[in-house]
Amino acid sequence: MNRYRARTFGLEMVMVAVGLVVAFPVYVLVNLAIRPTSDTSSPIRPTTNPTLENFRQAWQEGGLGGALFNSVVVTAVSVLIVLAVSSLAAYPLARATAKWSRGMFLLIMLGLILPFQLAALPLYQTMRDLGLLGSVWALILFYSGLQVPFTTFLYIGFMRALPRDFEDAAAIDGCRPLEVFRYVVFPMLKPITVTALVLNAISVWNDFFTPLLYLSGSDQQTMPVALAGFVGQFVSDWNLIFAALVISIVPILAVYFALQRSIINGFAGGLKG
Repeated sequence: MNRYRARTFGLEMVMVAVGLVVAFPVYVLVNLAIRPTSDTSSPIRPTTNPTLENFRQAWQEGGLGGALFNSVVVTAVSVLIVLAVSSLAAYPLARATAKWSRGMFLLIMLGLILPFQLAALPLYQTMRDLGLLGSVWALILFYSGLQVPFTTFLYIGFMRALPRDFEDAAAIDGCRPLEVFRYVVFPMLKPITVTALVLNAISVWNDFFTPLLYLSGSDQQTMPVALAGFVGQFVSDWNLIFAALVISIVPILAVYFALQRSIINGFAGGLKG
């Protein structure tokens, strides 16, 4: 029977301290977002007269409606494409034992080593030639390729830890490889699929450089670009800025908390093998 010892108490205090350190910036963010602009007291002091006027004003004056819509569309479509392509690519790479399988795996893993900034100029010229500059489809095409190597790596590691008994049974029953993957393998990939979904969604949602590059000069923008312009336009009104920040993080936090039960197990499973 485990006893409550001084060491356990010390570890709990350390965890509480770490939690407070992490929660403090969030408290300041929300505290200033709901504070009236006339209140110039310390950011640490709790707001006595909270208001939602900052959110309404930030939404209207910052044009966050269109930016939020673009971010949702780009993130959702890009992540769906990445998950579909990566899972289908990982299945033969994880199961095949031929030499080509290992060579193809190493080729895909090069995408984890080479920085995408090396291809920034050629990709920009390609998007220009395709007539996609200023369109959200340029971002979707870019992210759909950028996130595939890492996601494929996660899927391969997870698949290699799965037993092949169910796949062999389905093949004996007459299922083709694609049917085996669809009806047998993919349902077992739920933990790593959820993990890859959240990690890719956060990466795409928070990216600032790519939307700034491909949407520059158009009326299209994503949330990070809209927030950057917001700071430049309302640099003295930090209450509006913090309200806009809260608006930008709520959607991705909602997705994370809704799927958090599967994230840790899926990520740990993806590192096996």
